[in-house]
Amino acid sequence: MAASGSGGSRADNGYGSQQPRRRKGPGALATAYLVLYNVVMTAGWLVIAVGLVRAYLAKGSYHSLYYSIEKPLKFFQTGALLEILHCAFGVVPSSVVLTAFQVMSRVFLTWAVTHSVKEVQTEDSVLLFVVAWTITEIIRYSFYTFSLLNHLPYLIKWARYTLFIVLYPMGVSGELLTIYAALPFVRQSGLYSISLPNKYNFSFDYYTFLILVMISYIPIFPQLYFHMLHQRRKVLSHTEEHKKSE
Repeated sequence: MAASGSGGSRADNGYGSQQPRRRKGPGALATAYLVLYNVVMTAGWLVIAVGLVRAYLAKGSYHSLYYSIEKPLKFFQTGALLEILHCAFGVVPSSVVLTAFQVMSRVFLTWAVTHSVKEVQTEDSVLLFVVAWTITEIIRYSFYTFSLLNHLPYLIKWARYTLFIVLYPMGVSGELLTIYAALPFVRQSGLYSISLPNKYNFSFDYYTFLILVMISYIPIFPQLYFHMLHQRRKVLSHTEEHKKSE
């Protein structure tokens, strides 16, 4: 579900994870590529953040700020699809299935909901998840970049494993409210729905599908949230122990 990225809940994609058990890192060429990828993605989400601030200052209102960052949001969120390939080709030692699920859920919300249902683009809920995503991704990609360079500032590590406490529920709320706002327009227009009869003898109701997506948040959100709380305790306590031993 899209909530996976909203506050650091996405698995640590192999590179940059601070685990007591050390894994063999990527080779020199792969490391150089990953550093470049993460620098570009950090810069991209910074562009989105600056775009939001500039639009707010120009308008004096937080309403309808989505239009000011629509293109870079679509570009850089879609660019995260490369992370699935990183896992598939062994560039990072993370689960392909888990990464694909988490990345595709956000791409789905970007294109199949917010882009496809124009009426929701002015909803404040869109700004809610966009802000949560933006802060999360700036921290996440910075975390990966510095980790790959073996110079991870404690502040970035702390932010990575702390700010999700607020950002994750914030992002989930925005995502759910946006999908909910899209429902009446999807039902009225029949968007992406396939009705019988047809030559394939197949039907699909996008309205029902979106409701099922919303319901899926109920079991998934707590699992991911408590997983990150566990990771926070493990990573930050490990850091504190390391500091004391020095």
